[in-house]
Amino acid sequence: MIKKNPYFIVFALIGLIWTAGCSRPATEREEGGQQQTASAQPEERPERGNLGRPGRGRFARTSPGHGRGFHRGRDGESPDIIAFSEDEKKALGIRTARVSRRALRSQLKAMGKVLSPQQKRAIVSYAFPARIAGIHVSIGDWVKAGDKLVTLQSEEVGNARADYFKAKADYELAKRNLEREKNLHERGVGARKDMLTKEAEFKVAEAGLDAVEKKLHVLGFTEEQVNEMGKAHQINPTISLHAPIAGKIIAFNAVRGAMVDQSTEILSIMDPSLVWVDAEIFERDIARIKLTQEVKVSVPAYPSDYFQGKVSFIGDVLNEESRTITVRTEVPNRDGKLKPGMFADMTIYLTHRGEVLAVPEEGVLDDNGEKIAFIPADGGYRMQAVQVGMKDAGFYEITGGLEEGQEVVTAGNYQIKSKLYDEILKSAGVH
Repeated sequence: MIKKNPYFIVFALIGLIWTAGCSRPATEREEGGQQQTASAQPEERPERGNLGRPGRGRFARTSPGHGRGFHRGRDGESPDIIAFSEDEKKALGIRTARVSRRALRSQLKAMGKVLSPQQKRAIVSYAFPARIAGIHVSIGDWVKAGDKLVTLQSEEVGNARADYFKAKADYELAKRNLEREKNLHERGVGARKDMLTKEAEFKVAEAGLDAVEKKLHVLGFTEEQVNEMGKAHQINPTISLHAPIAGKIIAFNAVRGAMVDQSTEILSIMDPSLVWVDAEIFERDIARIKLTQEVKVSVPAYPSDYFQGKVSFIGDVLNEESRTITVRTEVPNRDGKLKPGMFADMTIYLTHRGEVLAVPEEGVLDDNGEKIAFIPADGGYRMQAVQVGMKDAGFYEITGGLEEGQEVVTAGNYQIKSKLYDEILKSAGVH
């Protein structure tokens, strides 16, 4: 009897098991392999893709049926379409507009602030101590250049008037003495030495009168007022201040009897017919700004009114903190609606008008960072991705996605979009 080796028995059992596994039918192994492969593949999920392409992205959905709602086009290859009955269209107020060519301009939006030009403002004050003796205007009054504003009493004025009359009298006396000596010298009676002395006295008196007149001008008297003063011969310590410019009185601090000096602003006048609107433009846009470019300005106080102006100044120094530069626009303000200190929305037109393909801005919607429009198709409406350029006068420039002559939904498109995504969710089994 052969002695059995335990290792031999173990190897024999392993061989039998391997032979049994290899002897399974090929069909069974193939079925098992396919089943394993199928289970290894992940479940296919709808993915977001390009707009307007059939069978892909948000349009890759199973159609829930024909008629109203979400369905495929007649050719089976067009993008999915959302349709409404005639009653639904009337209820939603769906309207369309044709894609056409229109003159638009490239523009830049900016925020600005309304300012009063320095040359259109004036502060009325007095350089010497005085007391307000009379007030001839009030705040809000419109004045013309030269209109009387206030009357002041000043010791300086009284002294200057007295000095003027004395200098005037000395001048007249010196003048008569000189003329008399000239007549005597011409007749051979007077000495030349006396004539030269009187001539020197006349020149001194003339210089003194000129100095006093200049002091009166410093005090605020005009040449005409000085001439009138010489005729009246009245020592009156009063002086009237007149409007240096035409405009409106916007600040008024005059009180009868109050004392004023060089630090007192008695009143302020502003001509509001022209204002500045200053905006801070970012460094990247500076090269696009040019002098005399047209600008449209609006303010929150008058949202339906627009004010036209032109770029009059471009700053020379860049603000290092904000990386901006000041751009100033001069705006005529004949109605006085623009008030200094107001914030303003500015539209700077960078180019002249040129014809481009355009649609009303109501026809273009935002969809997760993309621009879309709805166009009539197969009795319904189809979503179409579009590319837009500049925006002007309520229209978008169309640079891609639409062709001239196509119809675009301009009213009711939000309801169409809502219905479309509602149907997409239903077809995906979400509802």
